Amino acid sequence: MSISCLPLANIIDNLQDAGTLTGWNTQQFLSQCVAVTVLFTVLYIFGWKPVRSILEQRRATIEESMANADKIKRELADAEASRLAIIQKANEKAAEIVAEAEKAAIIRGEQKTQEATRQAEEIVKKAHEAALLDKQRLLSELKREVGALVIQTTQKVTGKVLTLDDQNRLNAETQQQIDASNN
Repeated sequence: MSISCLPLANIIDNLQDAGTLTGWNTQQFLSQCVAVTVLFTVLYIFGWKPVRSILEQRRATIEESMANADKIKRELADAEASRLAIIQKANEKAAEIVAEAEKAAIIRGEQKTQEATRQAEEIVKKAHEAALLDKQRLLSELKREVGALVIQTTQKVTGKVLTLDDQNRLNAETQQQIDASNN
């Protein structure tokens, strides 16, 4: 044991000599250790704890902000999806409305065409009826005038005044001939 103690004793002697040469004092060292400990304790209580609590509050605020940001991102994505879905539905509804309007326009156009065709047929029918009435009126006028001409001509040719029976007979014969020529 003495061998192992000898180097330790030399080290202690060397340290004491170094302490004496440098002005090191144990009492001063211990008082400085107490001062540093008190300083660190005061700094820990009045400096480090408030700083740590502020940092902790900031960390909590940042975490809350990040959580809110993630929540807002999700809500924004949901809102975007909803917006796209609403736009898609609106486009589909608009396409349906346009298709219905086109169908209605086609149906309305067909109805108008049918109505116009019916009106045109009525106009043609009325015109045909009017033409037939005009033809009949003109024929009856023609028959009267031709009959009157025949009677006048016969009176001039024969030189006698025709009786009512003669006029009726000549009118009937003339009308027969006119009817035969029209058919």
